[in-house]
Amino acid sequence: MPQIAQLGEVYASQLFWLAIFFGAIFVVIGLGMLPKIQSTVDARDARIAADLDAARGAREAADSLEEGYRAAMDKSRAEAARLAAEAKADAARATEKKVAKADKAIGARIDKATVKVAEARAAALAEIENVAAEAAQALVGRVSCVSVDPAAARAAVAKELAHG
Repeated sequence: MPQIAQLGEVYASQLFWLAIFFGAIFVVIGLGMLPKIQSTVDARDARIAADLDAARGAREAADSLEEGYRAAMDKSRAEAARLAAEAKADAARATEKKVAKADKAIGARIDKATVKVAEARAAALAEIENVAAEAAQALVGRVSCVSVDPAAARAAVAKELAHG
């Protein structure tokens, strides 16, 4: 075959041009384009890393803000509970004072009413005693036609009321 026979003659020149073209491709792509592509990839990786760092920092800041917010809310709730307890205790003390004052006023009224009732009872007993003494004196006078001394009639009625 004549093509195979020519192979030895053109082999060296083909290898030469192959080396020239591969060298040119290496220079154009390897030394010209590859560094630009690599710098773009490196810039992109650096930007992604910076964005991830910024996101991590933002998350940490948000977590610390949330923790501060929760602590402030807990403190506010505790303060509100303390103020409510104080207000409740103040209201209870004020109510106790009012009840004590009203109790004293009612006690004074009861004492006055008890004194009035005792006076009225004593007056009523004295009146009953007088009426009973007069009735006994009149009854003895009508039944026996004897006149009874008013002092003796009162003494007899007092004696009977004391026993009865």
